Amino acid sequence: MKILHIISQAPDFTGSGKFIQQIILQSRNKGYANFLVAGIQGNFRLPEGLIEASHCFFVQFDGKDLDFVIPGMSDVMPYESRVFSRMGQQDLAAYHQAFETKIRLAIDRFQPDIIHTHHLWIVSAIARRISFGIPMVTSCHGTCLRQHILCPKIGTGLTDDLKDIDHVIALSQNQKQEIIKTVGTDPNRIHVVSGGYNDACFFHAPKAFDGVVELVYAGKLSFAKGVPWLLNSLARIRHLPFLLHMAGSSSGYEKNRCLELAGNLGEKVVYHGPLGHDDLGDLLRKAHVFVLPSFYEGLPLVLMEALACGCRLVTTALPGVKELLADEENDMVKLLDLPPLETIDTPFEADFPDLEARLAAVLAQTIHEVQTCAAPDWDYACTKTFPYTWEKIFSKIDQVYQLAVS
Repeated sequence: MKILHIISQAPDFTGSGKFIQQIILQSRNKGYANFLVAGIQGNFRLPEGLIEASHCFFVQFDGKDLDFVIPGMSDVMPYESRVFSRMGQQDLAAYHQAFETKIRLAIDRFQPDIIHTHHLWIVSAIARRISFGIPMVTSCHGTCLRQHILCPKIGTGLTDDLKDIDHVIALSQNQKQEIIKTVGTDPNRIHVVSGGYNDACFFHAPKAFDGVVELVYAGKLSFAKGVPWLLNSLARIRHLPFLLHMAGSSSGYEKNRCLELAGNLGEKVVYHGPLGHDDLGDLLRKAHVFVLPSFYEGLPLVLMEALACGCRLVTTALPGVKELLADEENDMVKLLDLPPLETIDTPFEADFPDLEARLAAVLAQTIHEVQTCAAPDWDYACTKTFPYTWEKIFSKIDQVYQLAVS
């Protein structure tokens, strides 16, 4: 099978970028041929061993194809970006044309049996419109649905093409319902297949404990991810013996504000910057608790990565999280109810003190539990993570491919 993979941003750095990398690697292991179309900026380097450069076409946002920075599917990206909601008609038209040109070239050169795009947004709509007759599968990562809410004028013009996509992969049952509501996709064309985790990078090892409880947050340094909430909560319990490791990046005011709050905690916070999977796996194997205080996620598979490394989890009870963890709490998992949200990913300011107090209380309880018994429940961790290795996840995606080409 020959698969044309298409993503509108870099195939790296973000959740969808890591996702497409694994799909390419797993499909290659299956014996399939791959070709990639992606949006990149000037400093992008193709990950070693991913795919041959001769099997890639890139839309370059460095003046070569387009003279503006890349629009991100999230409003805060781990690299310089702009937002779709602030793009004018001229830039949107140029964006459409650049991707249409590269996708047409890829189809002509590669003659794919199937197209796999990422995000139910502009580039997937373009691919469907110009490739009718070639089976097409699109993975929804959640951020695209957020763009439909933030940019309804753009989204309205895409839905006819998006509804013509042969099969859509949703990360959760909740996301499936959101796709039906937002895009109008036939429910029979939507298949729920979660993302996976790389078990070569994320695996368990014995946990050492020297009296200091090691906490980890990994993700973009942004308000929507709840990072200020986390740091303000830890300031309330700074007398306890913990060390927070922050891994990730972004740019602009939100990153600077997060780092400022981290600075207020002094030596109780270590900022590592962005980490590759191998380095993040090393960090998680040494840590005791992983914290994800996010207000909006598609399916945060970093929770599976952390659990596979034996970390206890403290996370907001997002719909995708509850599906992933079967809506259960035990010694390894603590779920915090979300507050009412003013926008799709922003709480009301009046609720901030209560949020900080609740998270501080749960973190204090978890720190105490680690002090009492640092060893995690390995049976639980292994049982929960076993179905989510990329090999197992890709076998389900491959079933959707077979359905599409049959």
